[in-house]
Amino acid sequence: MDFFGLLTQSLVSPAILFFLFGTLIGLLKTDLQIPKSISKFLSLYLIIAIGFKGGVALASLSVLTLQIALLFLISIVLSLLLPFIAYFFLSRTTKLDRATAAALAAHYGSVSIITFITAGSFLKAEGLSYAGYLVAILAVMEAPAILSGIYLARTTNHQTSEQKISLISAFRTNGCLLLLFCSFFIGWLTGEPGFLKIKGFFDTPFQGILCLFLLDMGLLVANQLEYLKDFTWSLLLFGLYMPLVGASLGLLTSYALGLDVGTGTMFMVLCSSASYIAVPAAMRLAITQAKAAIYLPMALAITFPFNVICGIPLYYGIALLILG
Repeated sequence: MDFFGLLTQSLVSPAILFFLFGTLIGLLKTDLQIPKSISKFLSLYLIIAIGFKGGVALASLSVLTLQIALLFLISIVLSLLLPFIAYFFLSRTTKLDRATAAALAAHYGSVSIITFITAGSFLKAEGLSYAGYLVAILAVMEAPAILSGIYLARTTNHQTSEQKISLISAFRTNGCLLLLFCSFFIGWLTGEPGFLKIKGFFDTPFQGILCLFLLDMGLLVANQLEYLKDFTWSLLLFGLYMPLVGASLGLLTSYALGLDVGTGTMFMVLCSSASYIAVPAAMRLAITQAKAAIYLPMALAITFPFNVICGIPLYYGIALLILG
């Protein structure tokens, strides 16, 4: 399948369509509801599955050079840092409450697997390849942003330095985040043999569970329509320029480490993408007061299509100019 075919498939995938029709069903005021216990199960399933698969991807890394080790370290730092940059812009250009702004900011430090796959297809169409270890980089960049988002949500400007929680405290006291890291560790520890033992539960049903999760999120968004008044022009513009900020940091890293054009392009894509699977699942459990009607459409309806339609060709062109 060529790039444009995959682009169309990405924009009209079953999971995204379930979200759209879930929102429509909610707007029609039907009696369809997903029990809270099932909603929690869906979020927990996705968190465990994503964490475990990420650990397996890291375990499959056969060679560790200094360049790769530095990229791993910088990737973790960027995933932690980008939510703070995003929150800085949101706090000065929008009137979002702290919890929602923190949850939204966390999306922009994590990654979108579908955007990554689409970018890989684009490079293939251009006759370029990229380093396989980026799959493991993708895995390690999913969780740190969640930690930053929780920290931002729990820290207020009016607290003293003694009252402000630390990142370690935010990690230790949040069961959802601990579960994600524990799942990642188990996946890394057991590797491919361990994954094969539970593949039937965490691999094959994953897309179906994701569809149910996004259906539930669509219903939730429809029930929070009163918050759509917070969608100002400054917020919409944030969904377009924040990916460019992340891509710029990805480009600087790629240039400093001497990455090739293909690998540099894909790393820019990772830094620019916004998660609409792992982070929403975590925010649903960790920052319950945040407005899903704000943070999910921003990642799914604004940044995601911007990246797959405009961002990927732009990042490739810049990488070709700077890294070529």
